[in-house]
Formats: sequence, structure tokens, C-alpha cells
Amino acid sequence: MTFDQQDAGSEVDASVTKEQPQYGVGPFSIREVALVGTWLVAFVISFFPIYGEIGRGPSVWSNGIDWVLTIGVPTAAVFLIALRRLSPQGIRRVGSLGIDQFASVAFSVSTVLWLTTIWNSFITLANQRVFLATWVVWVEFFLMLAGVLLTVFAPLIAPFQQDFQDRVEVPAHRNARPVRAVSPRPATIVPAAVAEDPAAGGAYADYAAPDEAAGYAPADAHAAVVDDATDSASQAEPAAATAAYARIGDEDPAIASDDSLVDAGQAAEQSAAEWPSAESGTTHTPAEAPRHQAFWALVPEDRDIVDEIGIPVFRIGPSAWALVIEDRGEAFVVRHEDGRIGYLHDVSGVTRG
Repeated sequence: MTFDQQDAGSEVDASVTKEQPQYGVGPFSIREVALVGTWLVAFVISFFPIYGEIGRGPSVWSNGIDWVLTIGVPTAAVFLIALRRLSPQGIRRVGSLGIDQFASVAFSVSTVLWLTTIWNSFITLANQRVFLATWVVWVEFFLMLAGVLLTVFAPLIAPFQQDFQDRVEVPAHRNARPVRAVSPRPATIVPAAVAEDPAAGGAYADYAAPDEAAGYAPADAHAAVVDDATDSASQAEPAAATAAYARIGDEDPAIASDDSLVDAGQAAEQSAAEWPSAESGTTHTPAEAPRHQAFWALVPEDRDIVDEIGIPVFRIGPSAWALVIEDRGEAFVVRHEDGRIGYLHDVSGVTRG
């Protein structure tokens, strides 16, 4: 093969791949001109009566909102087709539909509605021997059917398919793209129910085995020890309190002072705390027991007593003693004379009374 033959072959390939020219009427293609002409005739005829005699019956424009889908939407589609040619950078789609797709939907819906009117007229003819639809309905039906051929089936018709060939490929609208795959929802893990009977297995059975392996006493023996210790502590508390109050009575048989009552309460609490614990086998000291005994406190300067969220409730100062009903270590629970209760978080330098 010579170089001249190769050049000739490349020229043939270029002519084949080159876009074929499209001829029409001005800026419009043949299909668009035919569609505009079909719509124009249908638009003019739509002002004639669709029921009754000519000049007396209502037209589609005066018959409720039937004009919206029968002639209104096709009119909007034709205007968009014309605007696309006159202003290429203007409106290119209606929602997710291209202008040609919108025109196909518009003329298809209009054709169905005109066919519905004809069908209802035949039903009236069968029941009342009267055919209500006029010739306008028939003409409108066939004109809209022609619009369907020029929009829906145009890519299959030889004279009009050239309008759809060699179009520039553009990304589809997101609503017109293929749908995403739906992933299965992960299964929810439901925790197993806790068995109430240790013999039947379950969470409690796991805790029973180590106790027996370690050589602990059975549950019944353990419960008996706890009951004995509880009874002993309960008997010791009244005895200690009675002894303390007896000493107060010896000091002042008429009435015991506040300081004596405080000492008696501390003695009873100390006696109960020193009894051995049935579970641990150790003896509690007064330092380990929670300090719920009330006492008087005097702060070196004015300090705020706040509530649970930190809002000041009242103030205490060095001029008067304040009643502390509970010592929580880092804070005191203070009661006011009028019954209000708050928290003192700054416990440094407090004098106990």
C-alpha cells in the first residue's frame, strides 16, 4: 500500500465519522417545525365548544381546570422547545426531565385526557342516546396523537430521527441516573435474658462456681452469720445509747444539755461501728463510719451556701454559728434557721462547735 492510498483511506474514515449536516427551517429542525404547527392548530381549535352546539357550549378553557393538562402543558412544552433554539444557554430541563422528555409526557397526557372525553361521550350515548362531545374533541385528540408521534416515537421515524442523532453527550441529571444499591441493615444484637435460677444456668451461675472453688462457706451458712451479726449490732446500739443517756441523767437529772446529747449520739454511733463485720471480719473504726452527726460550725468569713446546681441560697458568716447536718468531707450540708438547706463547698478554716 502506497502513501497515496493511505491518505485516501484516512479521508474516507474522516468523512464517515464526521457529523452529518442537519437542515431545517431557520434555527428549527423539521421535527420541531411540524410539532409547532400541530400545536398551533390545536391551540386555535381549543377555543371552540367541546360540548353542545357551536357558539353555545363551553370550551376547554371554560370547563374548570381541564385546560391545564389538555392544552396548557403542551403549550408550555412547545414554548420551551422554541426557547431552546433561540436561547441555547436558557432552560435546558424541567426538573429531572429534558425538554424533549417533558414534551413527550405533556402530549401523552393530553392525548389520554381527550380520549377520556370521547369515551365518556360514548357512555352517555349508550345510556341517554346523546353524544355530548363535538368535533373539536376528535380533532384535538388526533392532533395530540400527532404530537406523541413527533415526540415519543420521533427517534424511530426516518424523517425526524436525524434530530436525535449525533447529540452532545452530557451527564444525566442526578434524578435520572441509576439508583444506588440498598445495603442491608446490620442486625441488632439482643442480649440474652438473665436466668433467675442459678441451677438453670445464666449470669448468676458464673459467679457461683468461683465461690465454691475457693472454699467459701455455703450461702445458708453465710446468711446465718450475717443475721447473727445484725442482731448483735441491733442489740448493742440500744444498750450503748441507754448507757450514754444514763450518764447524762447522772450529770443533770432534770434536763440534758445539747452537748451531752451530741456526746451520747457519738458514743452510740461509735459502739455500733466497733462491732465486727460479718462479711469482711474486720472492725470498723469511727473514722471509717460516715459522719452524719449534726454539729455547729463557725466560718472565718462570709461564705455562700449554694443548692445542687450552684445557685446561692443564703450566706453564713463569722458572726453566728451555722448548723451542719451532714459532713460529706469536701462539703457541709448546712440548714438555715428558716429551714432552707444548702451546701458549703469551702470548708477550710471552719471551727466546729
